[in-house]
Amino acid sequence: MAGKDLRAVLGQNIRNYRSYRKLSQADFAERTDLSIPFLSDIENGKKWVSPLTLEKMADALHIEAYELLKRETLIPDNAANILEKYTADICHAFEETVNTIQQDYIRQINNANKI
Repeated sequence: MAGKDLRAVLGQNIRNYRSYRKLSQADFAERTDLSIPFLSDIENGKKWVSPLTLEKMADALHIEAYELLKRETLIPDNAANILEKYTADICHAFEETVNTIQQDYIRQINNANKI
C-alpha cells in the first residue's frame, strides 16, 4: 500500500468516525488540540500524522488507533441512519426479552416457594 493511499484511508476513516460521533471539525480539533486546517488536510489525504497524534485522534473518537488505518471501517457511512430507522424495533425486541426473563424468574421463585 502506497503512503498516499494510506493517507486517504486515514482521512476517510477519521471523517467517518467523526461523523458517527457527531463531531464537527471544530469540536474534534478542540478534543485533539489540533488546528482545523491541519485536520482538514488530514481528512483530505494531504497530510500525515505522528504516532502520538494518531493516538490522540483515536482517543477522541473512543476507538483504537489501528482502526483509523484499516481499509474497511467498522462503521458504514449510513450507520446512524440505519440505527435511527430500526431504533423502535430494537427497543421493542429488548423490552420483550427483558419481560420474558422477568417472567421466567418470577416463575422459578414461585416454583421454589411451592416446594
